[in-house]
Amino acid sequence: MSNKPSAAVSVYENVDHSIELGHGNSPAAWSSVFVMLVGALVACIAFVIGADATLVFWIGVGVIAVGVILGPVLKAAGYGVGGSKLQNNGH
Repeated sequence: MSNKPSAAVSVYENVDHSIELGHGNSPAAWSSVFVMLVGALVACIAFVIGADATLVFWIGVGVIAVGVILGPVLKAAGYGVGGSKLQNNGH
């Protein structure tokens, strides 16, 4: 039996844990996720209803697509992590 560490352990030895990731805690991320959750809810309800709600299902999928686009748009507008609209200027 060898005491040599496995390859998986050595992969993580050079990871810099001091870098702040941010985890998307911003109005842009939260808005995007909320819109996508509403779209998923609409699509799921339509899916359960059945063939009569095919149009509603695709509307839900469209709302999800809007949510995917909304995040980067709001980030570009300054509402992302570290964005210009979120900077504390002392007021």
